[in-house]
Amino acid sequence: MALVDCPVGSVLGLIVAFYFYKMMMTAEKGNEKMEAIASYVREGAYAYLFSQYRVVALVFLVLFAIFAWLAYIGIQNPFVPVAFVTAGFFSALSGFFGMKTATQASSRTAQGAIHSLNRALQVAFRSGAVMGLVVVSFGLLNIAFWYWLLDRIVYTPEHMQNGLVLWD
Repeated sequence: MALVDCPVGSVLGLIVAFYFYKMMMTAEKGNEKMEAIASYVREGAYAYLFSQYRVVALVFLVLFAIFAWLAYIGIQNPFVPVAFVTAGFFSALSGFFGMKTATQASSRTAQGAIHSLNRALQVAFRSGAVMGLVVVSFGLLNIAFWYWLLDRIVYTPEHMQNGLVLWD
Protein backbone atom coordinates (compact mmCIF):
# COMPACT_ATOMS: atom_id res chain seq x y z
CA MET A 1 0.00 0.00 0.00
CA ALA A 2 2.89 2.38 0.72
CA LEU A 3 3.90 2.09 -2.92
CA VAL A 4 0.66 3.88 -3.83
CA ASP A 5 0.52 6.22 -0.82
CA CYS A 6 3.81 8.00 -1.57
CA PRO A 7 3.03 9.15 -5.12
CA VAL A 8 -0.52 10.04 -4.12
CA GLY A 9 0.77 12.04 -1.16
CA SER A 10 3.33 13.84 -3.29
CA VAL A 11 0.78 14.72 -5.97
CA LEU A 12 -1.60 15.98 -3.28
CA GLY A 13 1.24 18.08 -1.88
CA LEU A 14 1.82 19.61 -5.32
CA ILE A 15 -1.89 20.31 -5.69
CA VAL A 16 -1.97 22.08 -2.32
CA ALA A 17 1.18 24.02 -3.28
CA PHE A 18 -0.50 25.12 -6.51
CA TYR A 19 -3.63 26.12 -4.58
CA PHE A 20 -1.56 28.21 -2.13
CA TYR A 21 0.29 29.80 -5.05
CA LYS A 22 -2.99 30.76 -6.73
CA MET A 23 -4.33 32.12 -3.42
CA MET A 24 -1.19 34.21 -2.98
CA MET A 25 -1.45 35.50 -6.55
CA THR A 26 -5.00 36.76 -5.91
CA ALA A 27 -3.73 39.13 -3.20
CA GLU A 28 -3.35 42.79 -4.12
CA LYS A 29 0.02 43.59 -5.72
CA GLY A 30 0.38 46.92 -4.00
CA ASN A 31 0.84 50.40 -5.37
CA GLU A 32 2.95 51.34 -8.38
CA LYS A 33 6.09 51.92 -6.34
CA MET A 34 5.75 48.55 -4.56
CA GLU A 35 5.27 46.81 -7.86
CA ALA A 36 8.27 48.57 -9.41
CA ILE A 37 10.50 47.54 -6.51
CA ALA A 38 9.14 44.00 -6.67
CA SER A 39 9.94 43.79 -10.38
CA TYR A 40 13.55 44.86 -9.69
CA VAL A 41 13.79 42.27 -6.92
CA ARG A 42 12.36 39.64 -9.28
CA GLU A 43 14.82 40.57 -12.03
CA GLY A 44 17.76 40.37 -9.63
CA ALA A 45 16.54 37.15 -8.07
CA TYR A 46 16.22 35.43 -11.43
CA ALA A 47 19.64 36.70 -12.51
CA TYR A 48 21.10 35.25 -9.30
CA LEU A 49 19.20 31.98 -9.67
CA PHE A 50 20.26 31.36 -13.27
CA SER A 51 23.84 32.38 -12.48
CA GLN A 52 23.80 29.89 -9.63
CA TYR A 53 22.29 27.23 -11.91
CA ARG A 54 25.14 27.69 -14.42
CA VAL A 55 27.77 27.02 -11.74
CA VAL A 56 25.81 24.14 -10.22
CA ALA A 57 25.34 22.63 -13.69
CA LEU A 58 29.10 22.45 -14.19
CA VAL A 59 29.63 20.75 -10.83
CA PHE A 60 26.66 18.53 -11.57
CA LEU A 61 28.10 17.42 -14.92
CA VAL A 62 31.46 16.60 -13.35
CA LEU A 63 29.81 14.56 -10.59
CA PHE A 64 27.54 12.83 -13.11
CA ALA A 65 30.59 11.87 -15.20
CA ILE A 66 32.34 10.48 -12.12
CA PHE A 67 29.25 8.51 -11.08
CA ALA A 68 28.78 7.21 -14.62
CA TRP A 69 32.41 6.13 -14.84
CA LEU A 70 32.21 4.39 -11.45
CA ALA A 71 29.06 2.62 -12.59
CA TYR A 72 30.65 1.63 -15.89
CA ILE A 73 33.66 0.01 -14.21
CA GLY A 74 31.37 -1.80 -11.77
CA ILE A 75 32.22 0.00 -8.53
CA GLN A 76 28.83 1.61 -8.21
CA ASN A 77 25.26 0.65 -9.04
CA PRO A 78 24.44 1.75 -12.62
CA PHE A 79 21.25 3.46 -11.49
CA VAL A 80 23.07 5.99 -9.31
CA PRO A 81 24.04 8.41 -12.13
CA VAL A 82 20.48 8.44 -13.46
CA ALA A 83 18.98 8.86 -9.99
CA PHE A 84 21.46 11.72 -9.44
CA VAL A 85 20.10 13.43 -12.56
CA THR A 86 16.46 13.06 -11.52
CA ALA A 87 17.21 14.37 -8.02
CA GLY A 88 19.09 17.33 -9.46
CA PHE A 89 16.28 18.09 -11.88
CA PHE A 90 13.65 18.12 -9.12
CA SER A 91 15.92 20.20 -6.89
CA ALA A 92 16.40 22.81 -9.62
CA LEU A 93 12.68 22.81 -10.37
CA SER A 94 11.89 23.32 -6.67
CA GLY A 95 14.34 26.22 -6.51
CA PHE A 96 12.73 27.84 -9.53
CA PHE A 97 9.20 27.50 -8.14
CA GLY A 98 10.36 28.75 -4.76
CA MET A 99 12.04 31.83 -6.24
CA LYS A 100 9.06 32.53 -8.49
CA THR A 101 6.69 32.34 -5.53
CA ALA A 102 8.86 34.36 -3.16
CA THR A 103 9.39 37.19 -5.64
CA GLN A 104 5.68 37.32 -6.48
CA ALA A 105 4.80 37.42 -2.78
CA SER A 106 7.06 40.29 -1.73
CA SER A 107 4.90 43.26 -2.75
CA ARG A 108 1.72 41.35 -1.96
CA THR A 109 2.90 40.76 1.60
CA ALA A 110 3.81 44.43 1.99
CA GLN A 111 0.42 45.45 0.61
CA GLY A 112 -1.30 43.02 2.96
CA ALA A 113 0.55 44.59 5.93
CA ILE A 114 -1.01 47.96 5.07
CA HIS A 115 -4.43 46.43 5.69
CA SER A 116 -3.67 44.08 8.59
CA LEU A 117 -1.06 41.80 10.09
CA ASN A 118 -3.34 38.84 9.40
CA ARG A 119 -3.52 39.56 5.67
CA ALA A 120 0.25 39.97 5.42
CA LEU A 121 0.88 36.74 7.31
CA GLN A 122 -1.58 34.82 5.13
CA VAL A 123 0.31 35.85 2.00
CA ALA A 124 3.69 35.18 3.59
CA PHE A 125 2.77 31.77 5.03
CA ARG A 126 1.07 30.61 1.85
CA SER A 127 4.06 31.57 -0.25
CA GLY A 128 6.43 29.88 2.20
CA ALA A 129 4.27 26.78 2.23
CA VAL A 130 4.56 26.58 -1.55
CA MET A 131 8.33 26.14 -1.33
CA GLY A 132 8.13 23.62 1.49
CA LEU A 133 5.44 21.55 -0.19
CA VAL A 134 7.17 21.60 -3.57
CA VAL A 135 10.52 20.46 -2.16
CA VAL A 136 9.01 17.66 -0.08
CA SER A 137 6.53 16.57 -2.79
CA PHE A 138 9.10 16.42 -5.58
CA GLY A 139 11.57 14.64 -3.31
CA LEU A 140 8.96 12.09 -2.28
CA LEU A 141 7.82 11.62 -5.87
CA ASN A 142 11.41 11.00 -6.98
CA ILE A 143 12.07 8.53 -4.17
CA ALA A 144 8.77 6.73 -4.81
CA PHE A 145 9.58 6.43 -8.51
CA TRP A 146 13.00 4.94 -7.84
CA TYR A 147 11.64 2.57 -5.21
CA TRP A 148 8.94 1.38 -7.61
CA LEU A 149 11.39 0.98 -10.49
CA LEU A 150 13.99 -0.91 -8.50
CA ASP A 151 11.56 -3.02 -6.47
CA ARG A 152 9.02 -3.91 -9.16
CA ILE A 153 11.00 -3.82 -12.40
CA VAL A 154 14.72 -4.29 -11.75
CA TYR A 155 15.25 -6.33 -8.59
CA THR A 156 12.45 -8.83 -9.07
CA PRO A 157 12.82 -12.39 -7.75
CA GLU A 158 13.43 -13.61 -11.30
CA HIS A 159 16.22 -11.09 -11.90
CA MET A 160 17.74 -11.84 -8.51
CA GLN A 161 17.80 -15.56 -9.31
CA ASN A 162 18.95 -15.39 -12.93
CA GLY A 163 20.80 -12.09 -12.90
CA LEU A 164 20.06 -8.82 -14.60
CA VAL A 165 22.06 -7.61 -17.58
CA LEU A 166 21.69 -3.90 -18.28
CA TRP A 167 24.15 -3.74 -21.15
CA ASP A 168 26.47 -6.20 -22.90
